[in-house]
Amino acid sequence: MAGFSMCKVMQAKPKILVIGSSNMDLVIQADHFPRPGETLIGGNFSMISGGKGANQAVAAARLGGDVVFLAQVGNDPFGQVNLESYEREGIDTSLIERNPDLPSGVALITVSESGENTIIVAPGANAGMDVDNLKKAADKFAWADVVLLQLEIPLEVVTEAARMAKAQGKKVILNPAPARALPAELLENVDIITPNETEAEFLTGISVSDISSAALAAARINASGIQKVIITLGENGAFLADGNTEEIIPTKRVKAVDTTAAGDTLNGALAVSLGRGESINMAVSFALKAATLSVQRLGAQSSIPYLSEL
Repeated sequence: MAGFSMCKVMQAKPKILVIGSSNMDLVIQADHFPRPGETLIGGNFSMISGGKGANQAVAAARLGGDVVFLAQVGNDPFGQVNLESYEREGIDTSLIERNPDLPSGVALITVSESGENTIIVAPGANAGMDVDNLKKAADKFAWADVVLLQLEIPLEVVTEAARMAKAQGKKVILNPAPARALPAELLENVDIITPNETEAEFLTGISVSDISSAALAAARINASGIQKVIITLGENGAFLADGNTEEIIPTKRVKAVDTTAAGDTLNGALAVSLGRGESINMAVSFALKAATLSVQRLGAQSSIPYLSEL
């Protein structure tokens, strides 16, 4: 018995179900963003697996989660490359369908010298997802500890996914990106929402520029029925509000190379930490640390850190 007491008990990996988009990111670096009608000679070009859903699935897998990814890709080379990439990450791809009629999603990304980016997305097969895809995944909703959602797939799919997860008593995280109007039937089934400053302004009409405006925006989102609000503030960390307490959780300031997947890294890390049963404060700190590492590297999935790096 003495020998047994000295053994370390390995904690089971948190089970994360990610439902969202899969894209191929076509990334080009430039000194600055082109003005209308301007042609620029850019720098390096990269072709990198991306999409908010896929990025968050990869982040959760690299940071210690047991991940199932529900998505749709085209029956084309981009789709095949992405599937092989997810499998190398150890992600369960059994719920990813190949759409014979729509191409894989593509994102055109320009990254400026300062590390900021502009993105245009052609949804492709992501737009072909429907509620029937969710019905085939009923057993995975029962399996999961956390269900992680974004808004690059049809809104009715996101809404039904949140409802199914909540009916199973699962923790639901919504990353409301890209920003769009959200129906009450979605909000009532979300436990945690993670807008950035722009998305928080879109949802509330309040321009988020400092702590006081972040508090006002968070309070307005809390009033919609969501228990916990995390407004990400870039290099200033994140503002956390749960209706009772409010606080700024800081992050380390670094020189950003590319911010493309910072929010996705944060959301994947948040899901893992909460899936381990850690407090919301600890989870946000862990997520910010992961996101801070990601902005120091180029690309989406190529920038996402592994747990050992944290």
